[in-house]
Amino acid sequence: MHTRTGKKWSSDVTDHSDALDLKKDIFKSDNPKNIAQSLKISAQRSHRRKANPFRSALSMLTFYINRAGTNLPASRRKT
Repeated sequence: MHTRTGKKWSSDVTDHSDALDLKKDIFKSDNPKNIAQSLKISAQRSHRRKANPFRSALSMLTFYINRAGTNLPASRRKT
């Protein structure tokens, strides 16, 4: 049985991904280049990912935008 902790499941996926070890709070950065670079490095270093590094990084970014990033302001979504 699952107990409700108040934390969204998407946040848990971002924090505990089986594919990538992400830098803490990387998606809070205002610099898209830093986010992309961090995702790339994480994907290249991961030994648990199931796809190639580029695909794994893009998958995590897409997940964040579609799920965890639903409350992003329009300016951040556009970037």
